Amino acid sequence: MNPGFFAVRLRALNLMEPTMTMAKYRHELPQLSDRLFLTDGGIETTLIFHEGVDLPCFAAFDLLKDEKGTEVLRAYYGRHARIARQNGVGFILESATWRSSPDWGEKLGYSAQDLEAANHKAIELLFELREEFETPACPMVISGCIGPRGDGYDPGRVMTAEEAEAYHSTQARVFAAAGADMIAAVTMTNIPEAVGIVRAARAHGLPSAISFTVETDGRLPTGDTLADAIASVDEETSGGPAYYMLNCAHPTHFDAVLDGEWTRRIRGLRCNASRRSHAELDSAPDLDAGDPVELGQQYRDLRRRLPQLTVLGGCCGTDHRHIEQICLACSETV
Repeated sequence: MNPGFFAVRLRALNLMEPTMTMAKYRHELPQLSDRLFLTDGGIETTLIFHEGVDLPCFAAFDLLKDEKGTEVLRAYYGRHARIARQNGVGFILESATWRSSPDWGEKLGYSAQDLEAANHKAIELLFELREEFETPACPMVISGCIGPRGDGYDPGRVMTAEEAEAYHSTQARVFAAAGADMIAAVTMTNIPEAVGIVRAARAHGLPSAISFTVETDGRLPTGDTLADAIASVDEETSGGPAYYMLNCAHPTHFDAVLDGEWTRRIRGLRCNASRRSHAELDSAPDLDAGDPVELGQQYRDLRRRLPQLTVLGGCCGTDHRHIEQICLACSETV
């Protein structure tokens, strides 16, 4: 990596100047209506297994370091955005920044300044894509993606909510300054980190969505139930998240626990293509892409039970084929 690449961009972009007027949907997220919104699939597994791209530390944002990598990301998002536009549904442009937090940036050799510029460039790319693909029938929300400090399958040492707020505030600040509409915290493994991210987003004027991951028993990796996790985050943030999501789990891992008033807070799904557990996925040398048609039908069935599910995408093993089948199946329920 050219260590000066992002530093030059940072100065050129004048990152510290707020660009609030660029945020189109920040104060009224359209996915909070009953309108269907798609988002992308499993960006990391798609790039690694289908396109042969090397992603150190599973970090898609590292592609932003040069124009060749940036074009790979542009093409990836374009495939998904076209599906939404062709079908007249909305789309969430989720930044490729799941790994671009301080600890992961340091592992990849990024200075703090370069990491901030990379986060800014990730949002800048989404503005370019929205300009190209958005139509009145296909509104496109720009979301700054925040991943867990640790591994997406293992919470490791669980931070306090205060530690999590401090840790994730840098990304939140950059996303706000870059003009993102919202923050999505994806693959959350524990309650305190989710609380901290909601507080960090709020401090910088951004609405947030919290997406928990669960094991095959429908519980968080910490053992907490989904019901308790959502109730706890709501209680500790005064109902802070705009909505909740589930990701990095197959529908069969959690469909049995989706019962009760608390499920009304869940508005999005980004499921794995595979029925494998996290441990099995972590050790597998191959990609289990499952059955796109079957996955679309499972989303349809879940949406019939929970009609407020309006944000639909994919996680590990999914690609544009799964998103297309999800769109086709779930459009029938609108």
